[in-house]
Formats: sequence, structure tokens, C-alpha cells
Amino acid sequence: MKWRVADIAKFLDSDVLGDADTLITGISGITEAREGDLSFIAQPKYAQYLSTTRASALIVSQEYTEAHIPLIRVDNPYLAFATFLTHVTQSERNYSGVADGAFVHADAEVAEDVIIMHHAYVGRGAVVKSKAIIHPGVYVGDGAEIGEETIVYPNVTVMERCVLGDRVIIHAGTVIGSDGFGFAHDGTRPVKIPQVGIVRIDDDVEIGSNCSIDRAALGTTWIKSGVVMDNLVQIGHNVVVEENSIIISQVGVSGSTHIGKNVILTGQAGLLGHLTVGDGAVVTPKAGVSRDVAPGEVVSSGLPQLPHKTWLRVAQTIPRLPEIRRELNRLRKRVEELEKKEPGDDEPAG
Repeated sequence: MKWRVADIAKFLDSDVLGDADTLITGISGITEAREGDLSFIAQPKYAQYLSTTRASALIVSQEYTEAHIPLIRVDNPYLAFATFLTHVTQSERNYSGVADGAFVHADAEVAEDVIIMHHAYVGRGAVVKSKAIIHPGVYVGDGAEIGEETIVYPNVTVMERCVLGDRVIIHAGTVIGSDGFGFAHDGTRPVKIPQVGIVRIDDDVEIGSNCSIDRAALGTTWIKSGVVMDNLVQIGHNVVVEENSIIISQVGVSGSTHIGKNVILTGQAGLLGHLTVGDGAVVTPKAGVSRDVAPGEVVSSGLPQLPHKTWLRVAQTIPRLPEIRRELNRLRKRVEELEKKEPGDDEPAG
């Protein structure tokens, strides 16, 4: 890459302090940066490196007014850096085509400017839209759809008829559209219920590695636009996750649960099925959610779930339990002693 600082600032709609003609040839973190690199300061604790970094330019917030290198000043440095990095990495993908070692069914509909790498499989009636990238080992089942500019990393499985929107990112090892966990019991053993629905993933969703999103028993398991999902997440059949929610590593969501907009489910939280989690709610780590969560509610860690403020009081009490137990035993003995006394025994003499 080769960018002038002035051109980067123009792309980010920002101003420059310092030499706007400085040439940028790479991107790096502020402590690892070398001459020619662009870096950024997004948190005050990294301001200490402003005078020592070897970067050739920095993206910073508006409060910075001087430095020994050019400064590109923006309102949100982290977002600006991410925006520029995304643009650079996408613009460097200047090749397209289907590799000789890939299998694309004759009845598949594949745009001319896609990238389908070696050992990928695209099934009958599948659709791969413009500028999509399919890495080695990816399975795209019959009738599945891959949207424009979507990236599917190695060894991802997109099962039959599942739909990925535009600009979706699916990281390695994830399975989209495995059978939901649906069984009836005949009195002696579980009997599998056919899972004939699909998974739908809307635009601008990112799903981490080794996740599993089950197809619906009937209808749709639906991940809506802007959702971000960490590694090792399980989404059960017929779950709906509304826009811009965040699901962090090792969360498990049971079937037919409805997750609202801008919800945050943190690590190892477990949600029972057929629940509703309201918009803007937060479920903290290891929480076992067994009832509906109100919009904006913060649910505590542990089983069963508690309001977060209640859990904080509980957590503060736990270390004092031995002391509280001793005091309770002392008071109980005192009450027993008082109850044994005859009326008037404790009155003063005279």
C-alpha cells in the first residue's frame, strides 16, 4: 500500500497537523510501528507513546495539538482506524475467479467477480453473488445463497438453503444450518423430529470461529443485520437475534428464544428456550437465564439469574457467611436461654 497522509485524511473526512505529504506504506500498533507505518491512539493510556513511536503518522482524537509526526485528527480514532484498515484490506483483493481445484455445480449461479478457492464446494442451485470470497474447504449446500462481498473462511459449512446476506463474515470452522436439537419421546427412546427450516443471516453480520447456528425446525433461525458473534457460540433452532446485538464466547441460546436489539450476552451465559430478552439488556458472564429479561435489564452472573444490583449485594455477603453463621448461632442460643427462664427471672431483686 502507498497512501499520502493527506489522502488518508480526505478519506476519513478529517484534518491534518504536520506534513500532509508524508508517505504511508503500512499499518501497525503504536508500540510495534516502524517508519512508513500508520498507527492510532484511541485510549489515554497510550498517549505516553506519542513522543517515542516510530510510526510515520497517527490517527488521534481532536484534543491532540502537537507531535513530532503528522496527526490525523478525528472524533473517534478507533472507528476511523478500523474504517481505513477495512478499506485498505478490501481494495487489495484485486483477483477473482474459481480455482481449478474447486467444485462448482453446473446449476449453481456464480457471479464473474467472485473468488472461490481450492477444495471449496458449491452445490446445485446455490447462488454466490458479486465479490464474495469462499476459502478452501468451504461447503455451500444445494440452494444456499452467499451475498455480495461476503467472506466465508476455511472449513465453514453453509448447509442447504441457508442464506447469507451482503458483507457477512463467517470465520473458520463455523456451521450454519446444522439440524436443530428436536426430539419427541415414544416412551423408551428419543425420536428425531425432521428439521426442515433454514438459517437466515442478514447484512453486515460477523460470526466467529467454531460457532454452530441450527436451522429451524420449521421456518427460520434469523440473525439480523449488524449482529456480532464471538467464537464458540451455540444458537438453537428458531432463535431470532435482532439488530446490532453482541454475543460473546461460549454463550448458548436454546431454541425459539427471541433476543432483542442491542443486547449483550457475555461469556458462558446460558439461555433456556422460548424466552424473550428485551432491547438493550445485558446478561453478564455465566448467568443462567430461565425467565424473560426486561428491556435494559442487567442480569447477574450465576444460577438462578438475579438483577445485577441484587447480585452485587449477594457477592459482598458471601465472604461474610462464616461470621454471619457464628453470630446467628450465638443469637439462637441466647434466645433459647431466654425462653427457658421463668417469667420474672430476669427482673432485678429488691
